[in-house]
Amino acid sequence: MAAIRGDLADLAVDIAIQPAENRRKRLLIADMDSTIINVECLDELADFAGVKDRVSEITERAMRGELAFEGALRERVGMLKGLGVDALQRCYDQRVRLNPGAEILVRTMARHGARCALVSGGFTFFTSRVAAAAGFHLNRANTLIEADGALTGQVGDPILGKEAKLAALREETAALGLTPADALAVGDGANDLAMIEAAGLGVAYRAKPIVAAQADAKVDHADLTALLYFQGYKADSFFKVEMGR
Repeated sequence: MAAIRGDLADLAVDIAIQPAENRRKRLLIADMDSTIINVECLDELADFAGVKDRVSEITERAMRGELAFEGALRERVGMLKGLGVDALQRCYDQRVRLNPGAEILVRTMARHGARCALVSGGFTFFTSRVAAAAGFHLNRANTLIEADGALTGQVGDPILGKEAKLAALREETAALGLTPADALAVGDGANDLAMIEAAGLGVAYRAKPIVAAQADAKVDHADLTALLYFQGYKADSFFKVEMGR
């Protein structure tokens, strides 16, 4: 595999080498920020609070695995104290967009019988909306605590981080009578690495080096429909997204 990747390193192609058996997965478990959507929601909220530079630096270090996720999340959320909760909807409306191929990926797999779960170290305010827009069956994330119309700078316990994402994969496969080998996991940051390593097909999407180095496959060039091709889906079986929705 390393030799093949080396030979193709200078070409704008994405590859996945895997057994033909059990190629089509029955569970999709996906990270949200910078994977299914185009932004890091916490960084964008920080922009509304006037602290984006500080928060983004911490986000980048956490995604590279240089900081413990839980502590980094608490520190960043603490900087949002006093931000009006109306900023959340404005952030979603103005900043959040599905990444190319996201809805096609999710709705195609769902239509063919797969369970689709959005599992994020971000926040339920965003995952609930993104899950509905993309077609996920369920979503899990953290909760921002608010009082009197503003954020308190606190996040609800327990924090959903790396181990919780792995637990979600195991719980969902068990509930379906499956094993992690029947799952496809996709993400981009260190927080996603445990579920990516455990899944039958773990994909690094536009990922940090620590993730790309350990995933079964990586997508650096194509959009998220690459994950369908990896599973043997043909283009004529893809869900058709209505233009202008």
